[in-house]
Amino acid sequence: MTSAPPRGLEERVRDTRARLESDVDLWVATSGSPGGVHLIPLSYLWDGSTILISTPRGSVTGRNLLADGRVRLSLGPTRDVVIVDGTAEPVDVADLGPEKIEAFATRTGFDPSGLDEPYQYFVIRPRRIQAWREANELRGRALLRDGRWLG
Repeated sequence: MTSAPPRGLEERVRDTRARLESDVDLWVATSGSPGGVHLIPLSYLWDGSTILISTPRGSVTGRNLLADGRVRLSLGPTRDVVIVDGTAEPVDVADLGPEKIEAFATRTGFDPSGLDEPYQYFVIRPRRIQAWREANELRGRALLRDGRWLG
């Protein structure tokens, strides 16, 4: 526990953007009739407004996202967490373009193109982002609402 005062909105937004830019992995929570509720860690690429992930098309996560694009993401430890609620859209490799695919592979250290199992890319558009460290930051934890940064 810390006795540090709660961060203001500008500092939280700055810290959250820095985490999105610097972290490589996050937790992806999905639900859907094909696989039910599912949680899995995946690597990602943040481009400043969207999050790109890739997972086997036939996996529980892939099937869930294809059936229901609602997704919840989590970054960071429990005492410095960022929660992202968003919508995932499947994207074909041809529509991503070679620059984006290379940026994903470089950033994550993972290139699914050479694997036998077919992988699906998903672009996640954040609808809500929350961040807090301790209970004293629960108030004001919303940083992005309806896809727009606050402040």
